[in-house]
Amino acid sequence: MKLLILNGPNINMLGIRESAVYGAEDYVALCQFIKATALELGVETEIKQSNCEGELVTFIQEAYGEVDGIVINPAAYTHYSIALLDALKSVKIPAIEVHLSNIHAREDFRHKSVTAAACKGQICGLGFDGYALAMRALVDMNRQLVFKPPQ
Repeated sequence: MKLLILNGPNINMLGIRESAVYGAEDYVALCQFIKATALELGVETEIKQSNCEGELVTFIQEAYGEVDGIVINPAAYTHYSIALLDALKSVKIPAIEVHLSNIHAREDFRHKSVTAAACKGQICGLGFDGYALAMRALVDMNRQLVFKPPQ
């Protein structure tokens, strides 16, 4: 099983930007955490980050037929990117939206997620652990599709 872990704008600035909101650990630490979780789950991961909306759309399109699930932190694009929504819907790959902070406990404009409509679920406010939970959920979903017990 292969998962695409996709991070949007400014996630590469973890540890530098708003540590009270996003924590003190940097992007390298997040990637290491994701790789350790993948090892524990026995899955392959591809981790990508971009500050450009179009590049994120391209990453999603390129995942078609190549990955079994997407964990996406669209970051600021969460709140207005119809392009990401359409890309996620078009590839029909199970996706889970993740946010390090609790977007529902922040400014009003952050409460609305445009991209969540194309995802199986949304996890927010749990820091790095949100990525692990999303990865585990996608693995479980895949196992349910692959193994259907006889009735």
